[in-house]
This record gives sequence, structure tokens and C-alpha cells, in this order.
Amino acid sequence: MFKLLNRESQSIVGAASMVGLFSLVSRLTGFLRDRLLAGAFGAGETLDAFFAAFKIPDTIYALLVVGALSATFIPLFVQHYKTQNHPDKAWRFANLSLNAILVSMIIVGIIGAVAAPWLAVLIAPGFSPGKQAFVAQLMRPMLIAQALLSASMVFGSALQGLKRFLLPSIAPILYNAGIIFGAVFLAPTFGPLALAWGVVIGASLHLLIQLFGAHLSGYRYRPILRLGDPDVRAVIREMGPRMLGIGVAQLQIVVLATLATKLPEGSVTAFQFASNIQYVVVGTIGVSFAIAAFPSFAEYLGRHDATGFARAFSSTVRQLIFLLVPAMVIFLLLRTELVRLVVGAGAFDWAATIATANVLGLFTISFLTQSLVYLLTRAFFSLHDQWTPFWSALAAAVLGIGIGAFAMHTIGLIALPLAFGISATLDAALLWVFLRRRLGPLDEWRIVKTLYQVTICGLICAVAVQYAKPISQWLIPLDTFHGVFLRLMVSTLLGGLFYIGTALLLHVEEAHEFIQGMHRRFFRKFQP
Repeated sequence: MFKLLNRESQSIVGAASMVGLFSLVSRLTGFLRDRLLAGAFGAGETLDAFFAAFKIPDTIYALLVVGALSATFIPLFVQHYKTQNHPDKAWRFANLSLNAILVSMIIVGIIGAVAAPWLAVLIAPGFSPGKQAFVAQLMRPMLIAQALLSASMVFGSALQGLKRFLLPSIAPILYNAGIIFGAVFLAPTFGPLALAWGVVIGASLHLLIQLFGAHLSGYRYRPILRLGDPDVRAVIREMGPRMLGIGVAQLQIVVLATLATKLPEGSVTAFQFASNIQYVVVGTIGVSFAIAAFPSFAEYLGRHDATGFARAFSSTVRQLIFLLVPAMVIFLLLRTELVRLVVGAGAFDWAATIATANVLGLFTISFLTQSLVYLLTRAFFSLHDQWTPFWSALAAAVLGIGIGAFAMHTIGLIALPLAFGISATLDAALLWVFLRRRLGPLDEWRIVKTLYQVTICGLICAVAVQYAKPISQWLIPLDTFHGVFLRLMVSTLLGGLFYIGTALLLHVEEAHEFIQGMHRRFFRKFQP
């Protein structure tokens, strides 16, 4: 059983399927978390403060941990473990990285805890002084959680480097479970501050399961800290531009959320809930394929095989287009039902539902470009180039923040997701142009052909979903959770069937691959 939990994935599709499946479960667990939070506290002061308090710890974590590990740790770890066949050296490098990151996060956490009142004013300038003080209270335990998540990321990155994706994929589910535990079991007794301690519990579970996987793979802790080690110095040297790139992306989200504090009460919560809902698609499909494709990109570019890279890149992009277009259609047309299903409970009223649905609709149109940014960024990491993604992200973020700040006074809250989508589109376009100039053609003709075919399929899917909505409303009452769920499922299934059917009629290559893959996976044992 332990070998099954820590088994190595053998293909990009297999890895993407596993990561995507558990990412979807994680998002669904996140939806349950959001629904419980919304039902208990509504779109008001408590959740506004809770989500605002998340911003600074999450930004610190993304800058100091994700920024370093995503670009440098995995290639070096794999080089020692597989290329040079030195597992002991690889785990020694993991120990050095773990201790360096923990020391850094503890120092940053202490500083953040002391500066929490001032950080609360910075992150939530539109809140009252009392509400800002509450943000500072919530922020301090969350800084502890980030230190735990930092340690967990080291073990998770090592497992991903070994192509062992199962336990790292389960870890986010346990993280959400910890937050749910805090909201359901601790908050009634200890009050809203228990929400922050629920984050700490979730981070602890996130760490423990990945530590278990690393232990099964041969890891043993060693209390060593050598900042002068060549590998650690390489991580520190290369983390700079990656930190800046992550910092720009995080800064854009933080600034947009900060702008929301200047809008009517509940705007921060509506923006955050819509962002969480839309990310289920980007995280499940876009990020999963980017993670799975990264090793192949690095392999092709490591041996200077631009043609092989172009084939792999084109295939991945076409798969993204095939999967994301129907997701965009369904999320756009059924956005109100999705919001009502996820967070429409208790104190979260109809006005808050409509506001969140409007924000979600604007997020939806950037599913593809958001996913392409993740994929293109990893292509540049495979080239050991962290600066190009940074400059592209910076230009896109400046545009997005400028549009959001200007347009919010005219069109209100929906200006923020609109600005975010425009920013993602510019980022993807710039990265694509720079990558093409560097490597040559990226098999764009096949990508354009797939996009054209899939767009027709998407239009048919949209018509099917639109006609399914009134029919399902006539048959299914919508005043209960089960009614909303059934309407959503009926409309989605009907739209999906028309989408797949049209794709097969148009001989969309990705549709045939999808059907063949499903047949091999589920009907293989029935073949003679």
C-alpha cells in the first residue's frame, strides 16, 4: 500500500490526470470550505477581515518559497538523484534547503507579527480601525501556518521531482480540511479567531503527509545549515528574478483586493469567492498540465531539441484549448448557479450571490490565457530564464492595476476581474512572442486549426446549455441545494455531450484522443 501511495508516474498525461483529479477534489473541498464560511458569517465584516488577513502571509510564502522552489529546487534535486545517481546528495540538498527556508520564514514571521497592525492598515486601508485591528489578530497565526507550508513545499517539490505526485496532490485537500475543522468545530467556541488557527491545523496536515512521502522515498532529517553550499547558493542566486515575477503576480492580486476595500461592504468577499471558484478550472486543468509538462520541456530543451519541444508544447496547448473552451462556456452561462451552489447558504444572500456571479463571469473569459501563462512560464524555466517571465508579468500587472483603478469608479466591482483578465491576456501574448523569437515556430498552425474547430463546438455547447436551463427549471425546483445541483449537472452534461459530439463530427484530433483515452482506461478489461 505504501508503494501505491508513493508510486512514480510514467507519463505526462498520467501525471496531469492524477494532479488534475486531486486538484479538482481539492477545489471541491475548497468550495465546501467557502460554503461553510459563507453560511456561518455571510459577506460581511468577519470574512472581509479573514480574506484580507490572508494576503500578506500568502504573499510572503509565495515570494520566499514558491519563487525559489518552482524554478531551481526541482532541477537540482533531480540532477543529483537521477542524472548523477546520488540520492544521498539529493536529500542532503533537501535538508539544506529546508533549514534555510525555515530559518528565513521564522525571521520573517517574527517581523510580520510585530508589524501586523501596520500591515493591516496597508492591506485594508478602507477598513475601520477596529476592523484593521481584527485583521492584524488573524494575520499572526497565519504567519505560523506559512512556516509550516514552507517546510511542506520542500518535501512536495522533492516528491514531484521524483514524479511521485499522489501525496503532494492530497496535501491541499488536508489543508482545506483543517480550515473547515476550525470553522465548524472551533469557531462556535472560540469565535472568529479560530478561523486563523484552522489555517494552522490545515498547514500542519499539509506538512505531515508530504513528510511521510519523503520518508518513504528515503529522506532522513539532518540539522545542517550551510548557506555557502554551491547548490544553496544556486537557489539563492536564481530565486531573485523568480521572486520578483511571483511578487508582481501576487502584488496585482493584493492591489486589486485592496481596491475592493474601497467599494461597498462585501466586495472583498465577492471578489475572493469568485476568484476561488474560477481557479478550480485554472488549477485543475491549466496548472496540472503545466506541472506535468515541465519535465518534458526541460528534457527537450536540455538537449537543444527545439522541434521536439515544439511538438510537446503544441500538443499541450491544444489539449488545454479542447478542455478549457467548454469550461469557459459552462462557467459563463451557469455562473449564478455555481455561486449559489458553492457559497449560497445562510447569511450569504441573493444580492451577494449576484455580485459574486458577475465577478465570476469576467474571470471566466481569461481561463485560457491564465493557463497559458503557467505553461509558457515553465517553458522559460526550462531554458533557465527567469527574467523574461518577470518583465512580462510586470508589464501586464501595471496595465491590469491601472485599468482596475481607473474603471472601478465607473463600473464598480466588475472592473477588477476585467482588469485581471486583460492583464493575463497581455502576459500570455508577450511570453508567446518572446518564446517564438527564441525557439522558432511553435506549431501554431495546428493550434489555430484546433482553436477554430473547438470554437464551433463551444458555440454548439452554449446553445445546448442555454436551452437546458429553462427545461431543467421547469422540471426541477431551484429553491433547494439539491435542485440547484441537479440543474447544474443536467445543463453541464447536456452541453458536454453536444460539445463532444460536435467535436467528433468535425474530426477534432483531441476529441478522438480523449475518447480513446477514456476507452483504454475504463473498458480495457472487457476487450478480448
